[in-house]
Amino acid sequence: SVYRLKRLQNNIGHRLWTSVVEPRMLAKQLKTCEVAVGALASQTGRTPMVVTEDMVSNMRPGSVVIDVSIDRGGCFETSEITSHEHPIFMKYGVIHYCVPNIPSGFSRTASQAISNVLMPLLLEAGEEGGFEKLVWHRVHLRSGIYLFKGALTNFYLSERFDLKYTDLNLLIASQR
Repeated sequence: SVYRLKRLQNNIGHRLWTSVVEPRMLAKQLKTCEVAVGALASQTGRTPMVVTEDMVSNMRPGSVVIDVSIDRGGCFETSEITSHEHPIFMKYGVIHYCVPNIPSGFSRTASQAISNVLMPLLLEAGEEGGFEKLVWHRVHLRSGIYLFKGALTNFYLSERFDLKYTDLNLLIASQR
């Protein structure tokens, strides 16, 4: 959102350059950038691969790639999963940081942030009469539910691990 970008720019105190992903423009900008952060999400599972190996090979030596999307496959073709113990690797002279679940490196802060999000939901679940009723009334929560009453409800994970998928909407409707 434009509001969030403006707020981030004000917090940083410098002008930010942002753009819709367009391959030619992206390749041009990557040649001169110092840090490239890939933070794409996908509604269908795997993150789209938008930065090719050729684009990375043309980046300045010593520049940095941070692939926040690595949890879902990464959006840089050169990304490989790393760990907190060995967080970086070099490819084409470009430093790559591809640690999945980055917040786990800051467990206290992550726990506080998660508590701030979950506490209101738990309170609301109590007011609604339970988790099932909350999910029935708050449809937008369904995209974040991967397991429901023992059934795998995330299509991407079912395909990735060759497990049986059950549509969450059908499970919830059958509870009525």
